[in-house]
Amino acid sequence: MKKQIRALIAKPGLDGHDRGALIIAQALRDQGMEVIYTGLRQSPVQIAQAAIQEDVDVVGLSSLSGAHKSLFPKVVQALKDKGAEDIPVIGGGVIPAEDIPYLEDQGVAKIFTSGTPTEEIAKYIEKMVDPESSLVAAPKKIAHIGIAVKQLEAALPFYQDVLGLKLENVEEVTSEQVRVAFLKIGETRLELLEPLSEDSPIHQHIEKRGEGIHHLALEVDDISERLNQYKESGVALIHDTPKTGAHDSQIAFLHPKAGHGVLYELCQHSEKE
Repeated sequence: MKKQIRALIAKPGLDGHDRGALIIAQALRDQGMEVIYTGLRQSPVQIAQAAIQEDVDVVGLSSLSGAHKSLFPKVVQALKDKGAEDIPVIGGGVIPAEDIPYLEDQGVAKIFTSGTPTEEIAKYIEKMVDPESSLVAAPKKIAHIGIAVKQLEAALPFYQDVLGLKLENVEEVTSEQVRVAFLKIGETRLELLEPLSEDSPIHQHIEKRGEGIHHLALEVDDISERLNQYKESGVALIHDTPKTGAHDSQIAFLHPKAGHGVLYELCQHSEKE
């Protein structure tokens, strides 16, 4: 039988508003979790003590006061001081994006910015706590940057002669009706894409927007599992199953609205790569 997750939701410091925390608490309950809410104006030591006494799996902190950079790390430290550093701490509320790296460096496992769907928070907790689940790992690197061009032969002199990049290979990808040229730059590549027909997505892109950057390709492992998790999370996809791309890789595109206007490709290379 699946273990019921116990979560503690707390408002550290002098923050006098708890509506957001109560919404999160109810959302986690709706997902079948047991939630302990400590109420307002709790000190980091009080929160850590409650987490240990209640034997929770995760501590969720909410802050609207702007004191998160001080209070969230203090909760992490209080848990360590009591020998309970194995209880992960996550946070949310009104937290500027520029503060997130600092908080994560201080031991906060995850920061959810304002507007994050409550379902996403619940899924993150489930995958973090359940040892049989695996969180989606970050992409390994930028595999390539796709650039739409009308003709490879007209574009290549700039990349080879002016920029001095080495042409690795040219091939056709029939599934996308494109002819592609790869040029290595550091650990990534530039992928020039020439449409082979008017049905090619690259032809349609050039007709609407002209030549230029078309997409960013992120190198990943387990592309099928990643797509399934994205789909379950409501991420807009162009492909919900992988298809064959250049170099016999497996590829899939996320919808631009998922990436705030940027078209992202997921790319998993074969073992021989």
